[in-house]
Amino acid sequence: MILNKPNPELADLIEDICNAKSWGGIIKKLCPGTKCIDAIVTGSMAQYIPMLEFDCGGIPLVSKCYASSEGLLGINLKPLSKPCDTCYTLVPNMAYFEFLPVHENNEEERSKKEVIEVVDLVNVKLGQCYELVVTTFIGLYRYKVGDILKVTGYHNNAPQFQFVRRKDAFLSIDSDKTAEDELAEGILQAKLFVGQFQLQLVDYTSAVDISLIPGHYILFWELKMEESSKSPELRPSIIEECCYIVEQSLNFVYRASRMGNSIGPLEIRVVKHGTFDALMEFSVSKGFSVSQYNTPRCIKLEEALKILNSRVVGRYFSQQLPGYKILKWKLNKSM
Repeated sequence: MILNKPNPELADLIEDICNAKSWGGIIKKLCPGTKCIDAIVTGSMAQYIPMLEFDCGGIPLVSKCYASSEGLLGINLKPLSKPCDTCYTLVPNMAYFEFLPVHENNEEERSKKEVIEVVDLVNVKLGQCYELVVTTFIGLYRYKVGDILKVTGYHNNAPQFQFVRRKDAFLSIDSDKTAEDELAEGILQAKLFVGQFQLQLVDYTSAVDISLIPGHYILFWELKMEESSKSPELRPSIIEECCYIVEQSLNFVYRASRMGNSIGPLEIRVVKHGTFDALMEFSVSKGFSVSQYNTPRCIKLEEALKILNSRVVGRYFSQQLPGYKILKWKLNKSM
């Protein structure tokens, strides 16, 4: 009854709303009855929170459950909490949960042990990170989901977890290892910097380039002007400063490798508008589920890298060594 004939008045109203100079609160304008936005706001998806909040105009962002292709694993008992405080309570009758403790240099530690100690749900410790292992009714036995979770609190006696990152999403060239959450922190600092110039980071991913010596990290960025879908005109000095900001936020091993020239300057490759849509279409064509697709934060597949590189419009490198200013300041102070 609604779709059986044209509705010019409604079409004109939608066109007027979308032609507004700013899309701030556009969801509320288009759908006045909206009560909340159901979205994933944890891990690397947290970078979209400011964009979503801008579009929502005050409508709450809700991440109601923790689910994967292995099944529904947990629920958010406080759905109206701030996105940064989102945590999940694992439901023990959905699967049998076990946990592998995760520490820094976890792989090296495990290689030294013949037996891996598995922790049950009731024995996890507050503040500790774990890799989730599930045994399900559909036949998965001690299956590693690949998610790293952190115990943040308890609901009665049930531990609550915050999603931290995917296990294998990291960059490495020499002795360095940069995890997804660490890279995301550096990206956040760079986003705050470019925001001063009315620039908005639409999406990003990363890769390593070892075709040259020394190898270096690459970030693929899709940028746009705030309140506009147009590709911006970029000043090289701004993006080069972003390279330095990201490098400054990375771990000591990476910065020491940069100072020792065993890792080259970080590079940002700015790509055309729509590049990450093309990347999603490629992934879906290879069998990924549309409903479960997330932008991969570390690209290793050669075909995907070709899609990204074919759409590059600018390449920028860090012009400073990370940590150099701090080192110089300490030296001058000691003298």
